[in-house]
Amino acid sequence: MRKVRINVSGRVQGVGFRFATKMLADSLGIYGSAKNEDDGSVTIEAMSQNDMSLEQFIEKVKRSPAPFGRVDSFNLEEDLTIPETNRFITN
Repeated sequence: MRKVRINVSGRVQGVGFRFATKMLADSLGIYGSAKNEDDGSVTIEAMSQNDMSLEQFIEKVKRSPAPFGRVDSFNLEEDLTIPETNRFITN
């Protein structure tokens, strides 16, 4: 299972970014979470057995899955210590 942590900043809070990210994840079979950070960014933990689906997810997050969102900064790191889950949640 491939696991990544993504932190995005820009117009990512108050525009439905986490909800749109969850809808995208659900459509691609990606599990994990998305949460707002105090600094105005959003942190996403994502995992999948299907590397192709995870790559699609990453590329769409880079372009903002929310119509009124905008990603100005994107940071991705692989992290095998992210706890496994069988759904995608927003916090």
